[in-house]
Amino acid sequence: MGKHTEIIVLAEAVRIQRIKRDDYISLTDIAKFKNSDDPRFVIQNWMRTRFSIEFLGIWELLNNPDFNRVEFDTVKNASGSNAFVMTPTKWRELTHAIGIVSKAGRYGGTYAHKDIAFEFASWVSVEFKLYLIKEFQRLKETEQAQLGWDIRRNLTKINYRIHTDAIKANLIPPELNSNRSAWFTPARPMC
Repeated sequence: MGKHTEIIVLAEAVRIQRIKRDDYISLTDIAKFKNSDDPRFVIQNWMRTRFSIEFLGIWELLNNPDFNRVEFDTVKNASGSNAFVMTPTKWRELTHAIGIVSKAGRYGGTYAHKDIAFEFASWVSVEFKLYLIKEFQRLKETEQAQLGWDIRRNLTKINYRIHTDAIKANLIPPELNSNRSAWFTPARPMC
């Protein structure tokens, strides 16, 4: 898993992981809003519903070329019955899903692509979902502002290099020996 970030939503810490180029939000942390003692049961109960399985399947069909459609149809037909049990790990194994990831250990838990996480948050609490979206948007705006500063910094650095190379090439006479040309070498930028 990639970079780890955390936001606070209604006094709950919600972790966000960057996986490849997408944001995955901790379903485990969202589920703690409903049941802090055992959030995995909240996730499993959500995954038992036919609506959730259909949503996950359609998301995978749109985003995952390796999604196992045949197995998905089998799971979808069984979903919603009293005997139906689904876990994130079982879902991934059966269908080759990429939208949900489970990890043990430090920063462990169940993470889902932001689209799936927002849907799950709706099921847990509409209020929690709305605050989650607000905090997530605030985080993205902060990241964009930081990225803008980084881009300006890099452009300044590149522009400095272009200017110093142009001075060396056009203003320093080629007749100067190597000892004297060192005197004309500009200092390196401190960024």
